[in-house]
Amino acid sequence: MSQEFSHILVETSDKGVRTITLNRPEKLNAINDRLSNEIPAALEAASHDDAVRVIVVTGAGRGFCAGLDLDPVALAEHQAALNNSRAERLDELGWVGRMALALVNNDKPVIAAINGPAAGAGLGLALGADIRLMSDKAVVTTGYIRRGLAPDAGVSYFLPRLVGLSRAAELILTARDIGAEEAERIGLVSKLLPAENFAEAVAAYAAQLAGGPPIALTLTKRLLAVSLDRDLPSQLKSEYTAIMKTFGTADVAEAMRAFLEKRPPEFKGR
Repeated sequence: MSQEFSHILVETSDKGVRTITLNRPEKLNAINDRLSNEIPAALEAASHDDAVRVIVVTGAGRGFCAGLDLDPVALAEHQAALNNSRAERLDELGWVGRMALALVNNDKPVIAAINGPAAGAGLGLALGADIRLMSDKAVVTTGYIRRGLAPDAGVSYFLPRLVGLSRAAELILTARDIGAEEAERIGLVSKLLPAENFAEAVAAYAAQLAGGPPIALTLTKRLLAVSLDRDLPSQLKSEYTAIMKTFGTADVAEAMRAFLEKRPPEFKGR
């Protein structure tokens, strides 16, 4: 990968798993101005790279992401960036909106590996992923109300879709801590993994997912991304278009051969 980042570590395994690690461990990976631009850039780069099949987003050190860096110097940098140009001043999405869209519009399945605390926009980063794997010792919170803030980063959009409107309202309005067991029970996260070998378990999970058919994974993600906002006939038409596309791929032919030969398929994304 040619792109270089200051606050992100990027690694791609031989299985096609691109791991994007937020790398400000001394700040629990809180998001300053530079990191706010690097997150969507790293996600978009991975989306366009055919060598990448699955994306994992995680945090360095003991935290996932503490949300916006509220240090006065970091806040001043954010504010200064907003006044850099007319385009910045008229931007209706901001970095939080671009981050959410970079997750949802990404053509690769995105796994949020919640290794530690996640709050505010850091929780939003996790909620926008397709799959959330959480350490059994981690704690998350919406956080905003504690600081006198309204939610951003898609939290008011993603959270009701995951846990229901009533429960989402309670979690946002109280900003209380959510432990790992509760997060799994209410459907906020997909799976809990032991903290002791969390990174290894995430890598194994991601590698298994990366072994799937890339074209079918992309088309499936696109279908899921719009499913809750569409009527049934529209979704059925999109499903039919997608499955007809996959029938014409070499991956489907390989899957049929593998079934007859009683072996695992080797998908190439063609």
